[in-house]
Amino acid sequence: MSAVTTTVAATAAVARGTSQVRRRRRLSPGRRLPAARLVGPVLLLALWAAASAAGRLDPAAVPAPWTVVRTGVHLWTAGTLPTDILTSLRRAASGFAIGLAAGVLLALAAGLSRAGEALIDGTVNLNRAIPTLGLIPLFILWLGIGESFKVAIIAIVVYIPIYLNTHAALAGIDHRYVELAEVQGLSRFAFVRQIVIPGALPGFFVGLRLGVTGSWLGLVVLEQINATSGLGYLMFQAQNYGQSDVILVGLVVYGVFGLVSDSAVRLVERRVLSWRRTLSS
Repeated sequence: MSAVTTTVAATAAVARGTSQVRRRRRLSPGRRLPAARLVGPVLLLALWAAASAAGRLDPAAVPAPWTVVRTGVHLWTAGTLPTDILTSLRRAASGFAIGLAAGVLLALAAGLSRAGEALIDGTVNLNRAIPTLGLIPLFILWLGIGESFKVAIIAIVVYIPIYLNTHAALAGIDHRYVELAEVQGLSRFAFVRQIVIPGALPGFFVGLRLGVTGSWLGLVVLEQINATSGLGYLMFQAQNYGQSDVILVGLVVYGVFGLVSDSAVRLVERRVLSWRRTLSS
């Protein structure tokens, strides 16, 4: 009789444990869906196509998707679109590289030194409070209307979020790790490599994603100011001639570049931070 009672009690305990596990699992988002980030854009495209086919949209204001595709193919075969895309990519890449390097170096200097924090943090936050696009007239006076001022503005747009998030991650490192490194007698280089960099990577990647997006947002504005090439210039010229389909081609290309670059950063983030166990993983 006691054996039967013990078996029943064990079965009940296992059932309760299984029930608790199931209840806990319901709190998580669940398994990651393949190509889940494309669902929203595809749904938006389907609604756009359905509204155009039903005549709900004015073709002069919002052309149908197939009209935009046809215009994009024409611009590509004519050689206009590839040239403008390469010009825009070169500008965005140059500004992003400078902003990335500046943001990381300034964050490390401010996060690892009280003197660096006193000199850098307040200055960066003052720069953040000033609208970056409001600096365009001043930078044109300083650097002229060529490529330099465009790259400089993009670099400023990029370095601010990278600095802020990386610096916040550095400031949030648990001080017990610092004490442990001191007890272990780690050198400054080993401390940065083993404690600082792993602790700052999550914040760095958040800033990197914001910086990538910011580079495209800044580019679309800058290429409409005293430019003779680029996607923004193509859209500005199309505005003068009322070519809404060309404008939409430019917006779609910007959107695709933004989505692809953000997805690339997220992929690298998942690889580098694979040791973390989070909701997204």
